[in-house]
Amino acid sequence: MIRIDHPLPSEPIVRIRVSRQLLGRATYSAAAYWVDRLLIDTGSARTAHLFAQAVASLGVDQVVNTHSHEDHIGANASVQGLTQSPIFAHPAALPILENPRLQPLQPYRRFFWGWPRPSQGTPIGTEIVTDRYRFQVIPTPGHSPDHICLFEPDQGWLFSGDAFIGGQDRALRRDNDIHGILASLKTLSSLPIQVLLAGSGTVRTEGAQPILDKIAYLQELGERIAELQAQGLGPRRIRRRLLGKEPPITYLTLGHFSGLHLIRSYLAPPQATEPQPQEEPLSADDPPTSP
Repeated sequence: MIRIDHPLPSEPIVRIRVSRQLLGRATYSAAAYWVDRLLIDTGSARTAHLFAQAVASLGVDQVVNTHSHEDHIGANASVQGLTQSPIFAHPAALPILENPRLQPLQPYRRFFWGWPRPSQGTPIGTEIVTDRYRFQVIPTPGHSPDHICLFEPDQGWLFSGDAFIGGQDRALRRDNDIHGILASLKTLSSLPIQVLLAGSGTVRTEGAQPILDKIAYLQELGERIAELQAQGLGPRRIRRRLLGKEPPITYLTLGHFSGLHLIRSYLAPPQATEPQPQEEPLSADDPPTSP
């Protein structure tokens, strides 16, 4: 299922939301965005053909993947085939774009999104330039090691991918790093944000306040976890004390998301991340190079 709209009538941004229908209802949604012939993410393989046709009619000169998860690269190959556009991504994402099977998918991910087809990526630089805008590329590991965000400082637009997910987390993916997530949110919170465009499809106009609220929640939760650990409680008892029963998503994902993973990520040391290689900025007028 695909829904296309303009989330802010005063802004030249198109939102393309994709979801899988289950019992007639749209579930497990993700979003891509289009602005000035730049496409940010490409949704899932389940909707790749319709997605590519829709964005090709808008006109696409270049594509950026915020990270290599299957609900953000799913239509890469279809879009690239129709538009011949270069696809820019963090260098660590490029092997997965070329061979998506390098990234194992749990059954729920295969069901909702499916396996992407291979696509050809190019290492992203420090900027992405379109005819009218200049986007800063901001490394934001935590949700995944290869995550980046795009920020247009003159407009205050932050395309956050999955670096920012609203609400108060009660569960975490097994492969997420809460320390990296928190550090990346702090980086983003210092930007002069006017519009926050998340990979979930939520668009917010409260500046950096939603990010600051999320940081405050995560820091407070971390402090409470540390206090209980100091009292001798293990991860399972801490989870029961602070989070209660596991949420439904734990059972839907066969344990890939869980409150226990969230607690254990807090208790684990921060993961080491490699610095972003500094490439020359690339624009729509630059020819793509081999990854």
